[in-house]
Amino acid sequence: MREIILGTAGHVDHGKTSLIRALTGIETDRLKEEKERGITIELGFAYLDLPCGHRLGIVDVPGHEKFIRNMVAGTAGMDLVAFVIAADEGIMPQTVEHFEICQLLGVRDGLVVLTKKDMVEQEWLDMVTEEVRDFFTGSFLENAPIVPVNSVNGEGIDEIVRLLDAKVAAINFQEEFGPFRMAVDRVFSMKGFGTVITGTSLSGRIETGAELTFYPGGLTAKIRGIQVHGQDVGLVEAGHRTAINLQGIEKEQINRGDMAATPGSLIASTLLDAEFHCLRSARNELKNRTQVRVHLGTREIVGRILLLESDTLTPGETTRIQLILQEPAAVWPGDHYVIRSYSPITTIGGGTILNNGPKKRKRTLERDREVNRAHFAALAAADSEQKLLLLVEECGSKGITADQLAARTGVFSKKLKKQLQHPISTGALMVVDSESQRMLAASVAMGIQRQIVDLLTNFHRANPLKTGLPKEELRSQLRPAVEQKILQALLAGLVRKGVIEQVGAEIKVSGHTVTLEVNEQEMEQKISELYRLAGLTPPNLKEVLAAFSEFPEKQIRQVIDLLAAKGALIKINESLSFHAPAIQTLQEEVVAFIRHEGEIDAPRFKELSGLTRKFSIPLLEYFDKIKLTIRIDDKRVLRKG
Repeated sequence: MREIILGTAGHVDHGKTSLIRALTGIETDRLKEEKERGITIELGFAYLDLPCGHRLGIVDVPGHEKFIRNMVAGTAGMDLVAFVIAADEGIMPQTVEHFEICQLLGVRDGLVVLTKKDMVEQEWLDMVTEEVRDFFTGSFLENAPIVPVNSVNGEGIDEIVRLLDAKVAAINFQEEFGPFRMAVDRVFSMKGFGTVITGTSLSGRIETGAELTFYPGGLTAKIRGIQVHGQDVGLVEAGHRTAINLQGIEKEQINRGDMAATPGSLIASTLLDAEFHCLRSARNELKNRTQVRVHLGTREIVGRILLLESDTLTPGETTRIQLILQEPAAVWPGDHYVIRSYSPITTIGGGTILNNGPKKRKRTLERDREVNRAHFAALAAADSEQKLLLLVEECGSKGITADQLAARTGVFSKKLKKQLQHPISTGALMVVDSESQRMLAASVAMGIQRQIVDLLTNFHRANPLKTGLPKEELRSQLRPAVEQKILQALLAGLVRKGVIEQVGAEIKVSGHTVTLEVNEQEMEQKISELYRLAGLTPPNLKEVLAAFSEFPEKQIRQVIDLLAAKGALIKINESLSFHAPAIQTLQEEVVAFIRHEGEIDAPRFKELSGLTRKFSIPLLEYFDKIKLTIRIDDKRVLRKG
């Protein structure tokens, strides 16, 4: 069953760790330096069993400004926040920054705890309570309970437990399905066990014996064991503080910030489209291509912000951006992120990922910016089906498979299949490869098909004596390039509609026939007669061109190709063609000879055919090419089947 994660937030030394100790009896400061300095540096973890029967996972985050990076990592996966403010100090700098981070990362519920109430008089406490209420006005904590506590003697702790129990009991818990994701916040090695990772399970479920892939690197390991709050379990779902023991991977191969997930459920990209809100508290305007620190899950990546609609962004404004990262990230649309300035390090904004694998966006020209505005406006107005269509359309002529689409959207299995039913049945999406379920947007498919018809029309106009254009030659002329399977599906669609015809490896516009002029008919007859009389000792192409020098070379070549297409000639190679009946007669003789003798070699073939090496070797190679014979050392036998 999915559970809930409670995280602390607040200024350094405001009593977050003491509050957790009073709630749970668990000491979350585990480092020697933390105990000596009396502040939290790394993330700490605890749990609380509530009266309603649920176990609340608790993350204690550091409050010092030097450790905000760890605070952001701890907020990943947080469902509720216990916002801690010391009664003797009130609102402080990290109070503000932590609250902004909670909002940017999508935390939407919680309570406010006024610690150290024993340090102040009631009048001061009332004044701080009013200050805190004003501070949270207009936010998700506007109507949140404010509970004064004394973590030393336990005063107010029972009220916090009661409030948390009521919030958790009101949640409609459901079993989690779909791919598992966990942002790694610790990785270490235990003697006798091997590599262990910890983190907050963000989505899905996974069990012992299953495989995990670590993104963005792509390494995969098998799960040896799972613990939740120190207890061995066979399966874990979202909302749990989780430790996973792995086999087949060393701790040095995993990094804090990696996303441990079901294999194939994510893609890694250095480009991300996102909605971005610049905090009002940001010190300066944000300039295009500013270098920043991007916090995604438990990971920090250096990158740049590409402002798509303007050159600068004023604090308090919201816009669409493209993040250009120095290292790839693996996220789903809808994931939250935080942006901190590169130097000096302060939180300047954040938002939601819109596209986890976009194309590189342009912004130089006003036309580029208009295209970007139109795209994001369509995305904002789209329902789930229309978003799928926009994404597939943006993939262009390469298309996208169902598995790739799942990783791009974060929608999987039956849910994705259901969303695809309508656009496929109406023809808005075209399945071009049933095996991989590769799809093209109908608009893209029709654009390629129009290009195919235009290329064939132009080819027929330029080459009136050719019956059709070879398929591979057609594919080489398409821009952008189209994979072979996709091309075949698009050609099949045009064939079904009667627009084109496919004869063997050649494609032509339906109804196209070769019509010879009087002089061309005469040339065809003369060339055909030349080859008939020559039998198995025909002239090569150069000699034919010389014999008909009164005609243009291109016209002669096209007539020879036409005779080959009609079956009157057989082209052995580009230079040498034979009268078809002569080849067929020789072929029958070769088959009869091998059946009688068991094999044939070059000398016996020359004796059988009466030909010189000039003709015998190309013919032997031709028989190999058409799979009549197969060469074994210096002999040839009939190919089986």
